[in-house]
Amino acid sequence: MTTAIKVENIGKRYRIGSAPQKFRYGMLRDVIVDTAKAPFRYVSSLIRGEELVNPRSSYIWALKDVSFEVEEGHVLGIIGRNGAGKSTLLKVLSRVTEPTRGAVTVRGRVGSLLEVGTGFHPELTGRENIYLNGAILGMKRVEIDSKFDAIVDFSEVEQFIDTPVKRYSSGMYLRLAFAVAAHLEPEILVVDEVLAVGDAAFQKKCLGKMGDVAQQGRTVLFVSHNMSAILRLTQESIVLDKGRLLMRAPTQQAVDYYLSSGEAQAGERIWDAEDIPLSAAPFQPVALRLRDQRGKVVDTIRSMEPLSIEWEYHLAEQVTGLRVGFYLSTMRGEYLLTSFDTDDAKQYEKFGVRKAGHYISRCTLPPDLLNEGRFSLGVNASSFGVRRYFQDEQTLAFNVDISGAPGTHWAEQRPGPIRPRLDWKIETVE
Repeated sequence: MTTAIKVENIGKRYRIGSAPQKFRYGMLRDVIVDTAKAPFRYVSSLIRGEELVNPRSSYIWALKDVSFEVEEGHVLGIIGRNGAGKSTLLKVLSRVTEPTRGAVTVRGRVGSLLEVGTGFHPELTGRENIYLNGAILGMKRVEIDSKFDAIVDFSEVEQFIDTPVKRYSSGMYLRLAFAVAAHLEPEILVVDEVLAVGDAAFQKKCLGKMGDVAQQGRTVLFVSHNMSAILRLTQESIVLDKGRLLMRAPTQQAVDYYLSSGEAQAGERIWDAEDIPLSAAPFQPVALRLRDQRGKVVDTIRSMEPLSIEWEYHLAEQVTGLRVGFYLSTMRGEYLLTSFDTDDAKQYEKFGVRKAGHYISRCTLPPDLLNEGRFSLGVNASSFGVRRYFQDEQTLAFNVDISGAPGTHWAEQRPGPIRPRLDWKIETVE
């Protein structure tokens, strides 16, 4: 079978922080003079015994020595924690950015959906952007004409198709961008987690369309934190971590490996300094812990007992509008609930401004809520609509034991992730 994508030992390096001030607006003469002086500065530093700054210390490898092949008509999932290098890999494959080293061979046209509105010109209308994207893919106008009505119908933005896209909402942007990427029939379709921007109905519609694309024999690369979508759409997946490819395996095996790796198994996750991105400052996560009703740190709870979730963190300086919370999901990435410590208006008023210091945000999941199984907790610290300080969607996992729970005297297993105790009344009607 023909190889659609071949990746050979690629690496991508990014500079951390900004360039020195003197280089930001330097003129050509300044660059020439500085280059001429560089050897003399080096000798001078040796004479004075000064330690030279290691230039590599200001760089980070987003990808390192990644190699794999994808055959035509194959659907490959790409999974990994935040910062693993998934989006960087897709940008390299889509030729949005060049690898620092290594080589990528792509056979066929690539349709990419990496960010909302990728490839759209804000001043052009939706109609004009459809033709622009088609031209970028190398399609003739007659080909685009034949797909135009299907694109507009799928995107559900017919009323605004002749409006400049700069006036579109993020949801409208996404609808049109995905419709263009999926309907203009590139040989390779690359889709990032951007689908999370859409509503539930549109996400379902997009996943259905991606399934159709895969069945048509086109190559698909799909990045998602939704393990159900990964399992449904892909036959094989690769797992990335800190820029390296850890494994390639059938999707079920890869998902099991990903969900079991890196998670605290004893009901506690403590963050090391190397696990915290510089962009999180001034927020610094310390630990996430699960405690039973006796205050003991546990990774297995009884469904009939409450579960305390506490997140310990440090603020290096005052933060306004901070909200700290968690995502509760199944091990397949299906979200059950999201909660933040300032959801209550009175709590937000009291802690709307948090001074520098050490904090613990704590809440309790009520008893008789979860069904038997294994669940995952992710965390989020952000200022709503302003900035996300820290997010980790796979922080730790825990088990739920249903011994003695309502209905366990019946032998059959009860489907679904929740198992609430409901107040039933039985009346005799004469």
